[in-house]
Amino acid sequence: MTEPLLDYAALTAAPVATAPYTHIMLRNFIAPVTLARIRADVPNVSRGGSFPPEALALGPTARAMMGEMQGERLKTLIAGKLNLDLTDAPTMLTMRVHCREKDGQIHTDSDAKRVTILLYLNQENDGFTGREGSLRLLRSATDLEDYAIEVPPTDATLLVFPNGPTTWHGHHSFTGKRLSVQLNYMTSDGKARGELRRHKLSALWKRATGV
Repeated sequence: MTEPLLDYAALTAAPVATAPYTHIMLRNFIAPVTLARIRADVPNVSRGGSFPPEALALGPTARAMMGEMQGERLKTLIAGKLNLDLTDAPTMLTMRVHCREKDGQIHTDSDAKRVTILLYLNQENDGFTGREGSLRLLRSATDLEDYAIEVPPTDATLLVFPNGPTTWHGHHSFTGKRLSVQLNYMTSDGKARGELRRHKLSALWKRATGV
């Protein structure tokens, strides 16, 4: 049996915070040695935006991590910690490699997304020694400085939160390589199906254009 890449025991033990809204934050969800292998498996992409994993030429460890992220073990664990029934929730997984100046504006996620999971794959010595590109969980929709938690985009930091109308988040402008994986457990309505379909079409287009 293959050894898991994700630290399920650490996630099981992680507390569920409530300010400024329900969330779980956990550092080192992937061991440093494994994280280095995953990072080496991700191609350099100079374009911004989200890429379905099938649109990227990922190496074997990164592909294994993507598969594990979409697995039932992680979904069951998160559902239990958030007291949600995610049994029939479809998953949507995307990856960001390059951050643009316009990225990070304050927003909430689409209401087609029931739960958002972010996993950051950067290292501090890649330009993140300070607070550059750190995601902030905000108390309002208008002030990036009115934050309760700052999430470092490094060292396999995991962030999980159920989506809602006041789950505002954002970060200061940052340009450059900023690796992150976003996994969403979706609703089962037509809007969610449309979003999943749009990402699949995007993957085909990006593969066809050589991105």
